[in-house]
Amino acid sequence: MRQAPTAETAAPRRHDREILSLALPAFGALVAEPLFVMADSAIVGHLGTAQLAGLGVAAALLTTAVSVFVFLAYATTAAVARRVGAGDLRAAIRQGMDGIWLALLLGVVVVAVVLPAAPSLIGLFGASDTVAPYAVTYLRISALGIPAMLMVLAATGVIRGLQDTRTPLYVAIGGFALNGALNLALVYGAGLGIAGSAWGTVLAQCGMAAVYLCVVVRGARRHGASLRPDTAGIRACAQAGLPLLVRTLSLRAILMIATAVAARLGDADIAAHQIALSLWSLLAFALDAIAIAGQAIIGRYLGAGDTEGARAVCGRMVRWGMGSGVVLGLLVVLARPVFVPLFTGDPVVVDALLPALLVVALAQPVCGVVFVLDGVLMGAGDGPYLARAMLLTLAVFTPAALLVPVLGGGLTALWWAMTLMMVVRMATLQLRARSGRWLVAGATR
Repeated sequence: MRQAPTAETAAPRRHDREILSLALPAFGALVAEPLFVMADSAIVGHLGTAQLAGLGVAAALLTTAVSVFVFLAYATTAAVARRVGAGDLRAAIRQGMDGIWLALLLGVVVVAVVLPAAPSLIGLFGASDTVAPYAVTYLRISALGIPAMLMVLAATGVIRGLQDTRTPLYVAIGGFALNGALNLALVYGAGLGIAGSAWGTVLAQCGMAAVYLCVVVRGARRHGASLRPDTAGIRACAQAGLPLLVRTLSLRAILMIATAVAARLGDADIAAHQIALSLWSLLAFALDAIAIAGQAIIGRYLGAGDTEGARAVCGRMVRWGMGSGVVLGLLVVLARPVFVPLFTGDPVVVDALLPALLVVALAQPVCGVVFVLDGVLMGAGDGPYLARAMLLTLAVFTPAALLVPVLGGGLTALWWAMTLMMVVRMATLQLRARSGRWLVAGATR
């Protein structure tokens, strides 16, 4: 006879359903975003090598500029989810609107800086005289879409905070399809070349922002929330996002230091490093989906005053993160013979890459725990601690990475330093999670 589920088994199953219902659509949306640049690269690549190189330089700058402001999504998700948990949907949407207004203001400032500075920014990358004009053209046009890109980040945070990750998935898929169609039409149909690709991306991002705004405005009208900018609310969003900005900049610094060290190791090592880093970033998308679910769920539990529920679902998500990391690590090891030839056929690069990939694979369970706890503490609004922890991690990683070439280490040693970085992050996050200091209940932290 089949036994009825007990309280001990029913709660984990309920948490699993919550996590999966948010994480799976979030994963789809995360994977869809990088496809924008891939589609642009595929289309522009047929115009010529100089155009493709120009796109690469400009896209790197744009990606960096936008990723720095990812706190617009993270902070908004946590703040909105808390108010949802407290049962105040009107305040939740009002909070979301403050985040969107902040995104618009930041976007306007970034555009004002990038447009006149585009040639100088491209010059920092050492682009050749042949490549630079294409890069400047793409950067200046694409920069016009930055306000829309940042509004998409903030609006995504609003929707996730409302416990909806399906809408961001649908919008991301629609935006990718529109971007591809517009690029083909403008690059080849209208004969605009690389400028057409940039305009296609701008229009697609504006379309995505418009869809999100329609969703948020409809919710605001339904619940009687004001759409007007509120100075105090915008200031509060900026204050909540500042620690997460510090966290993000510290992480970007770690990745830049790793790339700089790899470049000093030799051409084969930097090539292998880029392949390993690309794979590491792809795996991060899968693990980050659980973190996004954590932001939304933890915020809702704490907003409802259920600290024990928040602690329980945190533990469940850590198990999901570690288990996912084990599976991804095994996939990296087993699939090496399949995907490595897709990136390179140079035996020297392959020799440098294979042992580094083993380190990447071994680190995945650690990465799984780190991503989950990162999302949990973001959902709890524990940004100041996350900023301090990441600064400590940067302080530990920097000398370890810089010693690699000094001590004669190769790429594998560098990736052990990257693993050390993740272990330090895991230690700091686990200490905080076990302390319970992040379990601050209420509609606001």
